[in-house]
Amino acid sequence: MSTQHPDNVRAPFFSDNVVIEGDDEIKEAYYCFSNLDMKEQLWDCEGKEVDNFVIKKILTRYPVFFSNNRLGRDRFMLLRVPNPEVEKNEAKILFEVLESIPRSFDISNAIYKDDVAPLFEVSVPMTSSAKTLIRISEYYKRFVSGKQDVSLIDGDVKISEWIGRFYPDKIRLMPLFETKEAMLDADKITKEYIDSQKPEGYQRVWLARSDPALNYGNLAATLIIKVSLQRLHKLEQKLSLDIPVMIGVGSAPFRGNVNPTNVANILQEFPSIQTYTIQSAFKYDYEENVVKKAIDYLNNSKRCEPTLVDEEVLIKIIEKTSTQYQKEIKVMAPLINKMSLYIPKRRKRKLHIGLFGYSRKTADVHLPRAITFTAALYSLGLPPELLGLGALNKDDVKIIRSIYPNFDNDLADCLKYLNTDNLKYFPKEALQSVEFALGLIDYNVDKEHKELTENIMKNLMKLETETIAEEVVKAGHIRKFLG
Repeated sequence: MSTQHPDNVRAPFFSDNVVIEGDDEIKEAYYCFSNLDMKEQLWDCEGKEVDNFVIKKILTRYPVFFSNNRLGRDRFMLLRVPNPEVEKNEAKILFEVLESIPRSFDISNAIYKDDVAPLFEVSVPMTSSAKTLIRISEYYKRFVSGKQDVSLIDGDVKISEWIGRFYPDKIRLMPLFETKEAMLDADKITKEYIDSQKPEGYQRVWLARSDPALNYGNLAATLIIKVSLQRLHKLEQKLSLDIPVMIGVGSAPFRGNVNPTNVANILQEFPSIQTYTIQSAFKYDYEENVVKKAIDYLNNSKRCEPTLVDEEVLIKIIEKTSTQYQKEIKVMAPLINKMSLYIPKRRKRKLHIGLFGYSRKTADVHLPRAITFTAALYSLGLPPELLGLGALNKDDVKIIRSIYPNFDNDLADCLKYLNTDNLKYFPKEALQSVEFALGLIDYNVDKEHKELTENIMKNLMKLETETIAEEVVKAGHIRKFLG
């Protein structure tokens, strides 16, 4: 599934500006469907200006392609909406988006003269309870499609006779689990929703990867997903209902290490995942032929059973590494936030509420979004994947390597961008994990990247900031991701 996550360094050829916005995202969706053969596009209505006429625009601009590749049957568009429980200022956008679903059906039906709904599924971020999903599902059935059976005047025609029928009658809800607690309870929350709404055929689930890494550390995020996948698989078997899982991954190891050169490894890491998000760095920071080959590999792979894990053991490792990570992040936050000001933007987006920006538990620590956070630390020569590892012992590492086959590979991928000469600028309390990580594997350093991060750090310390953003981009080109 192609997404709009702005982790790319290079601008795509179809964009008039390095910051992608507006109609360029329509072009992007078409490019990903037609050139890259992606099956699904995320249309993000959370944290950005909403275009509720995306279906009309894309079908009328590219009629030949979509006459043979029908939206809703051959290609799919997933709407991500604000969660009213968390994003109060954006809550009413949810209703606007839901109302656009029948209108999009009418547009498609007028062109193709059939009953294929181009939009029928909505993803809800920061899901922590089934009630949120049930409320949205019931609201749609009662107040969007359901209003067609109402008469506004006693004895008068129904709204369906006045305005026309409202299709589809109901929609699918896909929970996006982002916190540790919600991800570990994903099976329970999903079951409660299934019991209430009884979806036909399957129930999709989305597990986050970037925000858990930002909140708990890279290792903890990976292990949380391992436990969650095992629990969801057990639920799938218990209910005899397909529960295909999507994982939200980016190109940086800290955000999943899903890039065109690493797809075989990631399928080995998470064999039960049905859908991988393909973010902007994957699409635009590699040659198109390399990207197309990787997409083809993913499209032609089949999901298997998840890795068998000892949940109790992993949860203990999750708790101690996430505690260590959060201690280190708290003392590093001022430097990270200072550096984040010089990370260039790639899309127009609003703030996303996460644990560090919202939770009372860590209300004293405010961090940028995951992509900017990752870019800031890489630009300073300290890959964030290393943080939290100082809480491990040798037995822990042995367990991790047995169920996380790419642990050493992911470490090697990030350690080549470590600049040990820059560590003196970080608080000493933040370096325990770095020292531990250095003893785990042998690694090579990218000398050009090291030189750039040395310049960035020196210029940041001296407040000579004119060239920092330019050097950030140069370093990103070497890594093939911004953050």
